[in-house]
Amino acid sequence: MKGMVAMIFLTEQAVMKLKVLILEHPEDPIVRLVVRDLDEGRLSYNITLEDKVQPDDEVQEVKGLTVAVEGQNAPRMQGITLDYQEPDRFTFIHPEQEGDPKFDVFNWN
Repeated sequence: MKGMVAMIFLTEQAVMKLKVLILEHPEDPIVRLVVRDLDEGRLSYNITLEDKVQPDDEVQEVKGLTVAVEGQNAPRMQGITLDYQEPDRFTFIHPEQEGDPKFDVFNWN
């Protein structure tokens, strides 16, 4: 574990939903956020619950949740807000695109 990620924000709705999911899967208390390039203009985001942080992770405590991001991807997550809306929809919002969320593919694993 290298340190703290550069400010990832979670809305109250996202925090509440993630806490419910962790209660359902107490063996996996770490929230991992993953970003991957699909091509030059599109990104893919994943959220997984895992049992531990990895040595190269950047880690942030957010409202009682431990959020991990691969160290190499931490700068790409700077200022990102994770939101949740019923039914079962997480959204990643980039600060430069407030009001027009920039996300292309989302997977909950």
